[in-house]
Amino acid sequence: MSLTPIGGRLFDGSGRKITTASLREQKLRHESITCLTAYDYASARLVDEAGIDMVLVGDSLAQTMLGYENTLSVTMDEMLHHVKAVRRGVKNALLVADMPYGSYQIDAKTAISNAARFVKEGGAEVVKIEGGEKRAELIRQIIDAEIPVAGHIGLTPQSVNVMGGYKVQGKSLGGIEQLMRDAVALDHAGVACLYLEGIPREVAAMITAEVDTPTIGIGAGPECDGQVLVFHDILNLTFGPPAKFVRRYGDAAALITNAVQAFRADVRSHQYPSDEESYHLPKETKAGLDTVLARKRAMRR
Repeated sequence: MSLTPIGGRLFDGSGRKITTASLREQKLRHESITCLTAYDYASARLVDEAGIDMVLVGDSLAQTMLGYENTLSVTMDEMLHHVKAVRRGVKNALLVADMPYGSYQIDAKTAISNAARFVKEGGAEVVKIEGGEKRAELIRQIIDAEIPVAGHIGLTPQSVNVMGGYKVQGKSLGGIEQLMRDAVALDHAGVACLYLEGIPREVAAMITAEVDTPTIGIGAGPECDGQVLVFHDILNLTFGPPAKFVRRYGDAAALITNAVQAFRADVRSHQYPSDEESYHLPKETKAGLDTVLARKRAMRR
């Protein structure tokens, strides 16, 4: 394998380290917070060096990296494997790790133990938990264990079976009231930030104005304090139609396909590798080898 550093770049340590405290400062300054998912060393390093504020190792890796149907199947060990890899690539961004389905729903003791693994073994700085006011007490207990927590309300993918699919939440007056209660409860519990997914823009704006914690939107409109998208979505590396809120900023799928096809063609036509891309013996060694081969040929005659 190549030993060349990715992009030929080295960390220079000049970036500003993002913390949970600096996120709140950004909210107060009305400075938009940027967040992207990353699931391995290479993508994490590229995202971090591009200046993104938060890197989320989302349980969406179940689909994007592991090919599962939804997020419910991914395990703690699988999540930890990817969090560790991302940690090695992130220097300045705040590293957030999704707690997978089943890792915090059983009881508080299990939840705290699993959250601690993400921090102690994975190097995460924040863990993310789905659910509103019913998770508030659990979140308080995890924070009491000195582990920052990000909340996540609205369309919560781990509740897909209860919701009956991936549906926008908070479209009725009752739904809006519940989302506001969820947001306020998590704000009072002390979450480091609050992800708002799949809710009407107007509701997200109300929540953002109501709570002190920074809000990070995904399909929740521009009034949130920050925005998050999936790395694979913005680069067209998914294999299905994108959600309404996804904006594609590049076509890595086409780039990769073209590169792979060009490699295949060059190998089949014997154009790769060239002589310049091959290693050669030193002149003295080659001369000695030629002499040995010449003697062998002579003996066979």
